[in-house]
Amino acid sequence: MTPASGHRDTDRLDESIDGVFAPGLPRRQKVVLVMDLVESVRLMAANEAAVVQRWHGFVQHARAHVLPRHHGRHVKSLGDGLLAEFDSAPEAVTAAHELHHFFDDTNAALPPDQRFHLRAGLNAAQIYIDSVDVYGAGVNLAARVASLAGPGETIVTTEVRDDLTDGLDGELRDMGECYLKHVPEPVRVWRVGDAGAQPVLTPAADQPGTLLPGIAVIPFAARSNAPEHFAVGELVADAVISLLGRSPHLRVISRLSCSAFRDRDAALAEVGQRLGAQFVLSGSYVVFGGAGGGKLLITAELCDARSGRLVWTERFNAEVGDLLQAESECAHRIALAASSAILNAETDKARMQPVATLSAYSLQLGAINLMHRSPVAEFEKGRELLLALAERQPRASEVRAWLAKWHVLRVIRGISANPDDDARHAMDACRQALDLAPENPLALAVRGYTLSQVMGDQEGAQRDIDRAITLAPNEMHAWLYRSVWSSHVERHEDAVTQVLRAASLAPLDPHSYFIHTLLASAYAAAGQHEQAIDATSTALRLDRMHLPNLRTLMYVHWEAGNRPAAENALSQLLEISPQFSIRAYESMGNAQSPVRQRVIAAMRGLGLRE
Repeated sequence: MTPASGHRDTDRLDESIDGVFAPGLPRRQKVVLVMDLVESVRLMAANEAAVVQRWHGFVQHARAHVLPRHHGRHVKSLGDGLLAEFDSAPEAVTAAHELHHFFDDTNAALPPDQRFHLRAGLNAAQIYIDSVDVYGAGVNLAARVASLAGPGETIVTTEVRDDLTDGLDGELRDMGECYLKHVPEPVRVWRVGDAGAQPVLTPAADQPGTLLPGIAVIPFAARSNAPEHFAVGELVADAVISLLGRSPHLRVISRLSCSAFRDRDAALAEVGQRLGAQFVLSGSYVVFGGAGGGKLLITAELCDARSGRLVWTERFNAEVGDLLQAESECAHRIALAASSAILNAETDKARMQPVATLSAYSLQLGAINLMHRSPVAEFEKGRELLLALAERQPRASEVRAWLAKWHVLRVIRGISANPDDDARHAMDACRQALDLAPENPLALAVRGYTLSQVMGDQEGAQRDIDRAITLAPNEMHAWLYRSVWSSHVERHEDAVTQVLRAASLAPLDPHSYFIHTLLASAYAAAGQHEQAIDATSTALRLDRMHLPNLRTLMYVHWEAGNRPAAENALSQLLEISPQFSIRAYESMGNAQSPVRQRVIAAMRGLGLRE
């Protein structure tokens, strides 16, 4: 969890309570309370003397009155934080409640930006004790838990909650499992009392998971008892599973495992738990006419297996014969809608919920989706999510690969304040990814993309991308980046073929605008103007703010001899990015590429400022 703006880093407290234990140091079961002052850095900067005076009064009151009354021991104060230990969870919680209200009277007479608010975290554990301090992982965890509390809130671990009585010791609210810095497993936490004015957590936090969300497709149920119609539900599920299995963003449960739940009245939570799936796709169908050539009305619904929430539902008309085709149109529509619904649901979580409450796959899906969106704020949020995921999953090579791509996109989109720094960060992330997994196809492909796009090392790029394809011939990103490389070395027909190969490998890719962007670039470089304009138009329909598409449209029209259309494309580009110039474009990667030189020639021909 990132500390609130202007707040001290809780690592200071962590460092102060780490220690090397001498032989014979007693170990006791204790309840550890950590309380600190919200936005202490900002308050100190505004009026240091007043803050010190008020905090000193608070500590003296705690030591002389509150802690003794509840059989607590003051361990230390760090100037804006207090550490105490208790034998009893109810007394520790009651003491925290009293301390929260210490500043009420003085706050009432102050403007909002000068008021003092505390946050509290409690954990019960076996800790080491001496006369001046307490030590151990349980103490560190209390400090981490405090970081999950909003102003005026008290957050406790399950070990504390188990010794509390709901209603007597305060109203207890399950806040779910949270991921804490340097804590390998998620920690379930509870709020004692009402939510504060600015809560960090909301109830019903996600359960932990892998980097990919699991989806189970249960054979659809027939709405009639005709035996000849029974197989249709299996056909629907088989076709959808086949398509979803080609998505790089989902973990699809096997057909045989899912079939065991056909026509069973099992709760979603049970299905999800037994199959290891976070999402369940199911539905029903009605057949009109014969089973071989009849028509279908299919109702599909996607549910979150953890909460039971309906994520998406839709009805589809189809023919039974369509399900017998290798590329079923109906199955494609169902699979695309379901995968898009999952991506959008997880992206919404990533945008709206605190990072500490997000599962690993929510962080990754949210980051990948946001980094491919045009609004700069959403693009930047993608990096925030990737950094949080990299910290939580220090051995995940793919996360570093996506972080490298984020830096490359920042350069080629023209929103980098320092392209050289971003290029260096991209290469560093690639190195980290390949140190973790030297033959990870995605990491190799992204390093090749980085070398080609921003480093200008086409020989190194070819080596990495070819290796990625050798290791994983169906790695969609490797074929996409091979197309980029082919364009840079003027193998334009190959570039077109390679983008089309990538598209065939990812029929459900949610970022199809990016594929169309690269397809448009490949067609443009090959001089296939009509196809380039069509692909660019499709990409702009999916994301009209994506500047590379407008640059491609501009130079394609210029090379096709349509100056008015080229001027119109440039005008749209400048409307979105008024500061755009030739120099700015040259900073967006390998300016010496023959294709980029053609784009620069078009810009100069249209009179764009240097």
